[in-house]
Amino acid sequence: MTRINDLLQQRYGHAPDTLAHANGAAGAVIEQLLAHRSVRAFLDTPLPAGTLETLVAAAQSAASSSNLQTWSVVAVRDAERKSRLSEWCGQQAHIRQVPLFLVWVADLSRLHRTADRLGRRADANRFLEMFLVAAVDASLAAQNAVLAAEALGLGTVYIGALRNHADAVAAELALPPLAFPLFGLCVGHPDPSRPAAIKPRLSPSTVLHHERYDAAGEAAAVADYDELIQAFQQSQGMPPLPWSAQATQRVATAQSLSGRDRLAHWLRAQGFGLE
Repeated sequence: MTRINDLLQQRYGHAPDTLAHANGAAGAVIEQLLAHRSVRAFLDTPLPAGTLETLVAAAQSAASSSNLQTWSVVAVRDAERKSRLSEWCGQQAHIRQVPLFLVWVADLSRLHRTADRLGRRADANRFLEMFLVAAVDASLAAQNAVLAAEALGLGTVYIGALRNHADAVAAELALPPLAFPLFGLCVGHPDPSRPAAIKPRLSPSTVLHHERYDAAGEAAAVADYDELIQAFQQSQGMPPLPWSAQATQRVATAQSLSGRDRLAHWLRAQGFGLE
């Protein structure tokens, strides 16, 4: 448990008092989960043969609501296309660096085409519920792919900024109606000269509720986390900024969403009814 306790120390600033005991393969899986970090510096080393196929197989092994499998993924390797995607994502250099950039898609179009071939209706696709099903399916699949990539010694980072210009991304990838780009994922070999650190999280007591939601101790827990995250930022050579200030700034105005305030408009333009 020494390694796990060390990882918990990095994640929370202290090791929780109780944790299920795990050895062998089970312990290795928990260690991998706890050691997750976002990598933003990659080598230009090509990925081993079969990597993409392994990630997709892992992704398809995730749970899927009613086995509808309402997601797709677009693998982008072309340098010019990655450059355009990087530009639409705020010029994030790691999108250009990585050998593989995956765009995860909420995809109801396959169900629609299947219904057409059978001469059946697909009216439910116009409802918000079906978009949520597709978004959840894609997120579960992507996280499985991340776990597989990390098991292969690779690094990853999610790119939510893909939605800053979702309309341009959809056009670039030739997405059909009822298919929407949710987020990107960089996959590559981490640059050892610029190692990523484990970012602390809110204490488990902040997000874990027993039987009923209870925010009684939230203010104190957030204050503690503000101190922890600022210490982490300083250790990484970053300007210290309390999480509470940073997070509330992110939701302060529509402009804080960096263009994503038009998301409902773009979704409807892609054929999602959201009723």
